[in-house]
Amino acid sequence: MLSIALLALGMAVGAAQAGDPPITLDTHVDIPFTYMREPRFDVGKNTPLLVDLGKMERGGLNAAFFVIWVPQGPLTAEGYAKAVAQAEEKYDGIGRMLMQYPDRIRLATTSTQVMANHRAGLLSAMIGIENSYSLGHDLHRLDAAYDRGARYVGLVHVGNNDLCSSSLPDAKHGEPAMNSADDHGMTAFGRQVVERANQLGMMVDISHASDRCVQDALRYSKAPIIASHSGARAVLDHPRNLPDDLLRAIAAKGGVIQVVAYKEFLKHDPAREAAEKALQQAVAKANGDAEYDSDKHDYLPAMAKGMVEIEKNHPLPTLDDFAGQIQHVVKVAGIDHVGIASDFDGGGGITGWMDASETRNVTAVLRKRGFSDADIAKLWGGNLLRVWGEVEQGARDQAQP
Repeated sequence: MLSIALLALGMAVGAAQAGDPPITLDTHVDIPFTYMREPRFDVGKNTPLLVDLGKMERGGLNAAFFVIWVPQGPLTAEGYAKAVAQAEEKYDGIGRMLMQYPDRIRLATTSTQVMANHRAGLLSAMIGIENSYSLGHDLHRLDAAYDRGARYVGLVHVGNNDLCSSSLPDAKHGEPAMNSADDHGMTAFGRQVVERANQLGMMVDISHASDRCVQDALRYSKAPIIASHSGARAVLDHPRNLPDDLLRAIAAKGGVIQVVAYKEFLKHDPAREAAEKALQQAVAKANGDAEYDSDKHDYLPAMAKGMVEIEKNHPLPTLDDFAGQIQHVVKVAGIDHVGIASDFDGGGGITGWMDASETRNVTAVLRKRGFSDADIAKLWGGNLLRVWGEVEQGARDQAQP
């Protein structure tokens, strides 16, 4: 039997505040490799992470895709093996969270399960893949990921991989610039992954992909595609942001662009970027490390203190900047094809939405900008759930004899 404290907590989770949309769903939350293994990353307690269960409950964030991210490495047997092992650490961490806190958060593997969990007063955890390098160039691992609960597959990250070219190729090691003559777009293996994702009912995610790879994904996918955490290049000229023609093309195929609250895609501030890199190097050196490691160094007191000082001189973008990006993407792609992502614990966080406990501030600024309750419901999850459902239906249709 649940304790009185847990029953009270469950009631708090299920109790929406006036003005809350039907569901709030964030499509991109990163996790450290030692998630749920180190005590400081036990998300059932108060943690230094920007997303833990308490922050979700207090802020009204009902559902999140927790991300299986691995850094890009060499396209070798050794590189693939390391990526597969790193991905397993993150699947294991999510599994530990779900097993340890079943009365607060449950896995959702279908679009309807998200709403069912919410009606039951539970948070929803979904799983997304960021950088399919972690498949280890083995198509069968996509099926295994689906069986583990993954419901979107992000093709690439920073640096080209064996599926497609990146919006941020590794120029230091000779990778060609995006949109250059040597930018190859999607590979044959990438096309196989897209085809199999369609058959499984797994959403194809093009965030981080080069423009040419996005075009290929639109060409080869039989189902709508998503951008799990991207922005608008017309508002801020950054390679990770999408140009208007691709925003329109994703919408025309029925997909959704999840606009992300990531500082570098909302505001051009090279001085802040330089200050952050200098701080990272200094904290790493002070801890006896040759290189900065986000999992090891981001949550140290020295890093937190240094970031406070940086913020004084180089303020983060604000919720108004974020709302401006959303308005532009809505204008270009249409209200039915836009959603919201944070990239929390992967660099996301802006003034007004610094962690999951401030989620209701996003709703407030959207309402201030003139979005109706129906519009906000679409942006906060309705559009993504519709696309997810269409991808599921497409898989069922393909399976018909």
